[in-house]
Amino acid sequence: MKYLISILTFVLLLSSASFAVDFKVGGVYTAWAQSQHQFTLTKDKYDDDYVVQMLRFKVQAIVNENLKIVTRFDMAQGWWGVDNMRRGVDRWGKTGGSSLFDFKDTNFLFHVDQAYAEFTMPNLPLTGRVGRMWYGLGNKIMLDNNYDGIQVDLNKVAGHKVTVGWAKVNENGHGLADATDGTVDTRDADLLTLNAKGSAMDGKLNYDLFGLYYTDRSVDDMNAFVPDNLQFFKTRFSAQVTNLMAFGAAATYKMGKLTVSGEFDYLMGKDDINNVVKDSTGNTRVFDAKQMVDINDGDLSGYNLYLKANFAATDKVDVGGVFGMGSGDDDLTGGKGNVNKLRTSGFFYVTEIWEDSIMPDEEGITPQGLGAPNVRGYRELENTTIAQLNTNLKLFKGLSTFLSYSYIMASNDIMAWKTVTASDGSSYTEMDKNTKSSDLGQEIDFRVVYNLVKNAKLIFRGGYFMPGDAAGYLITGKANDLQPAYELKGMFLVKF
Repeated sequence: MKYLISILTFVLLLSSASFAVDFKVGGVYTAWAQSQHQFTLTKDKYDDDYVVQMLRFKVQAIVNENLKIVTRFDMAQGWWGVDNMRRGVDRWGKTGGSSLFDFKDTNFLFHVDQAYAEFTMPNLPLTGRVGRMWYGLGNKIMLDNNYDGIQVDLNKVAGHKVTVGWAKVNENGHGLADATDGTVDTRDADLLTLNAKGSAMDGKLNYDLFGLYYTDRSVDDMNAFVPDNLQFFKTRFSAQVTNLMAFGAAATYKMGKLTVSGEFDYLMGKDDINNVVKDSTGNTRVFDAKQMVDINDGDLSGYNLYLKANFAATDKVDVGGVFGMGSGDDDLTGGKGNVNKLRTSGFFYVTEIWEDSIMPDEEGITPQGLGAPNVRGYRELENTTIAQLNTNLKLFKGLSTFLSYSYIMASNDIMAWKTVTASDGSSYTEMDKNTKSSDLGQEIDFRVVYNLVKNAKLIFRGGYFMPGDAAGYLITGKANDLQPAYELKGMFLVKF
């Protein structure tokens, strides 16, 4: 580790001395201790206590007034007590405590998230970025991920800042040629994005208009990059996205003490892979053993609606509310499939437990919430209708508290699971259409933030989730003797 830091420091000093490059360094250090209980919603023992840390640097090498190089990297990141030099996972078959991270370089000494060059054309309203960078839209409900590609900002286009992006999402199979023989398909996946930002009403209204188009050509081998190659489990019965087009609008309006923000997205696409599973006698099985993929007619569609309001009642008291609704699938054995997103990293926040889950992708942050891959509840607004009331209290200088109550339903009923015996004597799981519910549950959350010293905070937060029958059907397949899930989390946060 010291050698790596020494080399990095030497390179920075050499570059600065030789080319008069100015460096701007910022970042964050976070250590958080989590105590999670009953996340399977059953009486089975689930008491998971652990500590995780992350040290992240963002370094900008400012070459001149029109050109800079930007990178963001993480160091010594992972669980306390998990030796970074001995990961404990055999990548070729065996599993261990870190296997949820699969091939990602988390829990190692050094990992690069972003690396790109940014240039501004003199005398032209144009800024370009080339490399690995962040791609996101709106409130991070549909798209929030790092990709390799190109982005171009066009300023002052009819009063808007317009950003056009292209990303190479996956060069499938790392092949040198796009080819398929029916068993291995090495064709690639690409993403196009468009985002227009503007303001009106003397700056009181700020808005984004955006869209994306995604295509995955590697379908002849019966798998798609999303979700098959993400290297973590998504929600059960996810559609395989081979084509996706989405449009959305987000806005924030401020009037005096009132702030209102929201977003609406509409998505449509294709699942070109036949997800039907057959047993050895030729009988159709509805789902595979891990309940990974949805069965549909090849057509995908969906929507997200998100509204958030905050009113500063006094200097010390804010009151607010959140309403969210995302589409779901009312028939997991056929018909249209549902899609609410392309890929997200889990930074869209409404509750502590139900949908909060920062995923183990290249961001490299530990799983959290019921949307984590070991539990596989919904994430963001997928098949979720949620209403929340909250308040934020500033008790005194440097100390604030947050409290919320949320009522959560499924937008479309969730069916229980049942065991079916095939004609060859084997058994498998499928949906019980006669047993279903839309009651996901209720949740109470809190957060206490204390400013320890300048740039450093102590945070204590947690939640208590009271599951309804629908949550049991989604996560365990049944609703017998459901147990409340709860979590406590202590955080030490430094921004620099």
